[in-house]
Amino acid sequence: AGAHGVLVASTARDAGVAGLEFLRGIPGTVGGFVRMNGGAYGREVADVLVDCDVVTHDGAFLTLPVADLEYTYRHSALADDMVVVAARFRGRPGDPAAIGAEMDRIAEAREQSQPIRTRTGGSTFKNPDGGKAWQLVDAAGCRGLTLGGAQVSEKHTNFLINTGDATSADIEQLGEDVRA
Repeated sequence: AGAHGVLVASTARDAGVAGLEFLRGIPGTVGGFVRMNGGAYGREVADVLVDCDVVTHDGAFLTLPVADLEYTYRHSALADDMVVVAARFRGRPGDPAAIGAEMDRIAEAREQSQPIRTRTGGSTFKNPDGGKAWQLVDAAGCRGLTLGGAQVSEKHTNFLINTGDATSADIEQLGEDVRA
């Protein structure tokens, strides 16, 4: 569960397993992806997860099939006391060169569209039903909006960035200002 998406995608590529390339485009680790149905570039964990292992607060070890997770957009039915410790994904046979090319395409798309070389906590606002959070932030005129050392990214308005001296209060209040 602690494996980063890029490591999982790269390991699958090296083994000739296609279908997990999108994990290259999600910052974070498998445990988080499983908990929140992480996704990028038209795919999400619900599309490839077979099952996951969790440990509960009382120490019980459970293996849960994907159907039990009742996935929706960026949400699972995992109880708050469950910690994901492992996951099994289903891929399909593929050519490592083609898989690598798709991973490169995803990496380039992220580089071009998101402030990945800037200090940020990643996407900030959840997409509303039928819409895109960044479009709403942009339409509200918040592109480039600053508060202390925090700023709404000019590159992708669903990212709040630390321009160098932002406090957590700056980031949190800027997020609230954008929401308002």
